[in-house]
Amino acid sequence: MGAGKTTVGRELAKRLGFRFLDCDHEIEARTGVKIPTIFEIEGEEGFRRRESHTLEELTRESSVVLATGGGAVLRPANRAMLRERGVVVYLEVPPQILWERTRHDRNRPLLQCENPRAKIESLYRERAPLYREVAHLIIPGGRGNPGAMTKAVERELMTRCKP
Repeated sequence: MGAGKTTVGRELAKRLGFRFLDCDHEIEARTGVKIPTIFEIEGEEGFRRRESHTLEELTRESSVVLATGGGAVLRPANRAMLRERGVVVYLEVPPQILWERTRHDRNRPLLQCENPRAKIESLYRERAPLYREVAHLIIPGGRGNPGAMTKAVERELMTRCKP
């Protein structure tokens, strides 16, 4: 949530000559409504079901860079399919920076609460170990620009994938 998955993913796909897919955008395209509306009508559990179904399909694609939603790692089945069907990159960004990046974003249903900063910290504590569990690569992020982060991901991928 705010780590730069979409921004870095889109640029990485361009650099690698792959297609870029964003799971949240795909869900919105399929349903015809924004994520907050899905949360409003179906709750988080309904959204997570849709997310899992969409991931099941998208992780079968080849030559793509896929950006998942921040909570995609919450379900063990999602973690397994991500880990088994691709190379998972965790953009590790500290909660303070996540807060700075997301505090004015009204399109993040989980942050529409009394204390969004505390919510980010709570989500980070819950999700960071899951991201670490599923990741093939962990790229520290934060203060650098998206271009630098993209280059770091590309460099690590090329190092790991050399014959």
